[in-house]
Amino acid sequence: MNGLLDYGGRDNGGFGAIVLLHGLMGRGRTWNRQIPWLKRYGRVFTFDAAYHQGAFADDPMPTDEDIATERFATDVAELITWIDRGPAVLIGHSMGGLHAWCTASQYPELVSAIVVEDMAPDFRGRTTGDWAPWFNSWPDRFDNLEHAVDMFGEVAGRYFYESFDDGRLHGSIPVWGAIAEEWGTRDFWPQWDAVDVPALLLEAEFTVTPEGQMAQMAQRGKQTRYEQSQYLRVEGAGHLIHDDHPDVYRGAVEAFLSSLPG
Repeated sequence: MNGLLDYGGRDNGGFGAIVLLHGLMGRGRTWNRQIPWLKRYGRVFTFDAAYHQGAFADDPMPTDEDIATERFATDVAELITWIDRGPAVLIGHSMGGLHAWCTASQYPELVSAIVVEDMAPDFRGRTTGDWAPWFNSWPDRFDNLEHAVDMFGEVAGRYFYESFDDGRLHGSIPVWGAIAEEWGTRDFWPQWDAVDVPALLLEAEFTVTPEGQMAQMAQRGKQTRYEQSQYLRVEGAGHLIHDDHPDVYRGAVEAFLSSLPG
């Protein structure tokens, strides 16, 4: 598996595997600050999603099927099967949160619980067309972390720089745009409504999600065999809650994991 890293962690009395799923334009290594405490609860794995594993200028543009959300969910399912440690807890940020609940929907036997950070099911009508000027303002290479922080701010700058390859993009901007464009043409409520495992939903105060949808997800979670999904709105936090408000994020996730059957 490209980019797969096994960080070890608790084997006896913990979850068989905790798989961390990064957001769009991210990478597995952006979870480094959360891995030490998560290892108390199970064996922790990260990996780089397809089209986030390094830039290859000569690669052709992928087909719609190549970048469909179902394809990414299948990749996660294959990873869990390869790890072979039983059903996994999936912890996902943004795009990774979408992939977490779609994997739980498509492959329920492989998932024991999910954490969804700042992602909602229905972005229809939104496009990536206004991304181009922002991306065109980026340099070919960021000289160092400070350079990225100057451009994006402390939290996002660190996130991007940790994802880059020696300061350069680790994927294709048109491909990333196409991945996000799919979210503007369909909704993922059916997949969410099919989830039948415990779920923790974390929404940033300064969220990128459409208003009210994550709270609605928690209410619709009553349709599962669990009474209700857990929902927390993190005051003062931006989209990267786990790095912006790490103590609140950790407290919520640890409480959730501690409430689950071991």
